[in-house]
Amino acid sequence: MAEEQRGADCFRITLSDMLGRISKYIHKLNQRLTLYWIQAEFSDFQVKGGHCYVELVEKNEAGATVAKMRANIWRGTLGILQRKFEQATGRQMQTGMKVLVRGSVTHHSVYGMSFVIDDIDPSYTLGDIERIRREILARLAHEGIIDSNKRLPIGYPPQRLAVISSDSAAGYGDFINQLNNNPDGFVVYTRLFPAVMQGERTADSVMAALSEVESTLDFWDAVVLIRGGGATTDLNGFDNLDLARRVATFPLPVIVGIGHERDRTVLDEIACVRCKTPTAAAAYIIDSMRMAYSKAVELVSQIARYGSDSLRGEHLRLSGLMQSIPAAARTRIMTQRMRLTELTGGIPATARRRISNEDAALARVALMTANAADAAITRERMRLQRFDDMLRLLSPDNTLRRGYSITRVDGRAVCDPAAVPPGATVVTTLAGGEIRSTAN
Repeated sequence: MAEEQRGADCFRITLSDMLGRISKYIHKLNQRLTLYWIQAEFSDFQVKGGHCYVELVEKNEAGATVAKMRANIWRGTLGILQRKFEQATGRQMQTGMKVLVRGSVTHHSVYGMSFVIDDIDPSYTLGDIERIRREILARLAHEGIIDSNKRLPIGYPPQRLAVISSDSAAGYGDFINQLNNNPDGFVVYTRLFPAVMQGERTADSVMAALSEVESTLDFWDAVVLIRGGGATTDLNGFDNLDLARRVATFPLPVIVGIGHERDRTVLDEIACVRCKTPTAAAAYIIDSMRMAYSKAVELVSQIARYGSDSLRGEHLRLSGLMQSIPAAARTRIMTQRMRLTELTGGIPATARRRISNEDAALARVALMTANAADAAITRERMRLQRFDDMLRLLSPDNTLRRGYSITRVDGRAVCDPAAVPPGATVVTTLAGGEIRSTAN
């Protein structure tokens, strides 16, 4: 028995005694309240030795933890709850899930206080998942982009495909196998853009693959985003606002085939084409090519039919023209004869008018020619008179009369004294006569 010593204002007891009293108090509390249903979030979910060890966490609107408690699901109960939860939700219990669990509080002197879970309400978790999806879709609708990808025209057939999937996924293998081995022998060109398709990295990885596709946008008719079946929990990554916004605003049509037939994610609601599974996506593409082929065959048949009908019509038209040619020729000849008669009758009068007009024109030309000749003669006479006056003014006689003289040696005019040799006879011509001198 623990020893109690009363001090001035407190009791002093052993740790085990204090924890024992806490255990008794919790036991009495459980007897009064029986079991609790608790709303919380799973954190650090682990299964060891057949038992489940997890923390129950409560967070406020800002995401900060306001309460936390250890919890256990013992081996005998864990299998039952796992089957119950997965059958209802298609998912496995894991970290990050919001849950509604039932259990009781226990306290152990060594391991402390914990919550022992004996039941779970899957409908609460389903409601939270659906709430997240509704919130994402409402946000996209508010931004006006929820139907943006759906409105993109998809080329028929979509033959050049950018495929986003995991290269090791069975769903991707089934998709490629169905395309390559289609019974019609259609050829589909694909390129894989690898991405993580489950877990926390799903959204970021798929968005990175979309960015890579966008860098080669002109090469592709559409994007195919596929993931095979598995635990529905693995599809959480596709219920992501940023990824949904990226797909909704992507410039190419997006075809999704994610999970099983019962699975549905946010991407299924906003993509251009939603297929139930990867193989259904392959079937959609092959069906599109089959429809395009059928349409092409139909168009070829229509062209042949229209050509035949047109040719038959032209034959009938040609036959009618051939029958109408003689009558049309006779009518044309008669019309031209009448026109020729009218023209022949009008030729004399026309000729007289034309001759009269030309005579008048010739008279005008003659008058204009005479006037022009007189004017030209007058101009040239005046020009010659100016030349005569200039010649008289600049003649040597007139120049000599003004006091100038001309010096010659041997009959050649001299301009430079150095050109006159000593002893040469120099003849100087003046207005009144000549002077002969000897150069010294």
